[in-house]
Amino acid sequence: MTVRWWVADTLEMVKRNLRHIRRTPELLLDVTLQPIMFVILFRYVFGGAIPIEGTSYVNYLMAGIFVQTIAFAGVYTGVLLANDLKNGMIDRFRSLPMLQSSVLTGRTLTDLLRAMLAVSVMTVVGLLVGFRPQGGVGGAALSIGVMLTFGFALSWVGVAMGSLVRTPEALQGLIFMTVFPLTFASSAFVPTDTMPDWLRVFAEHQPLTLVTNTVRSFILNGTPGPDVIPALVWSVGALVLFFPVGLWAYRRRTSR
Repeated sequence: MTVRWWVADTLEMVKRNLRHIRRTPELLLDVTLQPIMFVILFRYVFGGAIPIEGTSYVNYLMAGIFVQTIAFAGVYTGVLLANDLKNGMIDRFRSLPMLQSSVLTGRTLTDLLRAMLAVSVMTVVGLLVGFRPQGGVGGAALSIGVMLTFGFALSWVGVAMGSLVRTPEALQGLIFMTVFPLTFASSAFVPTDTMPDWLRVFAEHQPLTLVTNTVRSFILNGTPGPDVIPALVWSVGALVLFFPVGLWAYRRRTSR
């Protein structure tokens, strides 16, 4: 019975979040207009200046844009949760006959849907500016699976951060200072072999590079590539670590 109630409550929270998005469509700017801007800017500003061996720059670029957007969308879960905590919405939920963990699962599943929208929008825009994936349907499906696993793990990182940080504004600044440098110090936009040795060692082993390389290999070649295991280990490891941490931090914050 508890599992059935939890599923029902989670679905209700997803519906609530989707209605919120429908009434406040600017919540989709980070998964629609922002990635479109990045695709166009990098395609036409840097596309002619960065040579990529074996493929075009736009083909190389798209995996990085995909993963960057998924990363920001995943961690942004914490900002939306922090808004609900700040505005008193969570206190209203606590007064209802529902499982409180469904607030978090509903939020993270909603952000998975936002991530899927982002991938769809970027794929269309990429095709319009010259992106030509060669990995086939199977490669595309597997790359989406890797990205959504990574994004779901990061959404629980966001839950933990949103429960621990006092204001959404502070969390937004923290996300920007964390995710943005990690994205640029990776293989998302340029090959890591062009970086200084001290930076290259870090860039080649951090999770955004591993996930980006795996996604790129799937969409361009239809094969997993050598980084698929480390990428999945990072994603699953983050989920295993931050799922209980997020639940603990949320319960600690809402029990006061």
